[in-house]
Amino acid sequence: MNFKEYQEESKKTAKYPDKGNNYIYPTLGLAGESGEVAEKIKKIIRDDNGIVSSEKKEEIKKELGDVLWYISQLSTEFGLELEDVASTNLEKLLSRLERDKISGSGDNR
Repeated sequence: MNFKEYQEESKKTAKYPDKGNNYIYPTLGLAGESGEVAEKIKKIIRDDNGIVSSEKKEEIKKELGDVLWYISQLSTEFGLELEDVASTNLEKLLSRLERDKISGSGDNR
């Protein structure tokens, strides 16, 4: 499956108020799901001495899928293709790598 296919299929499961004109809902969902990923990692550190079991890895995979779903819906709300979002990100990062600016801070480095 590629990003275009994922975005089209995931739109079928998007059920939220004013879908198609509501970027706030998927933004809040993205923040919440990202927090759930962080929470699972925190508990691995706290409860499992940083050792990631196959069960924990599966739980994280599911949460990362939820993060991807919200990124896809947010992209859709802005009329962006997820595939373009991904390729633009790689172009930006590769440019930084080539210019030795991969480290540091600031959006436009």
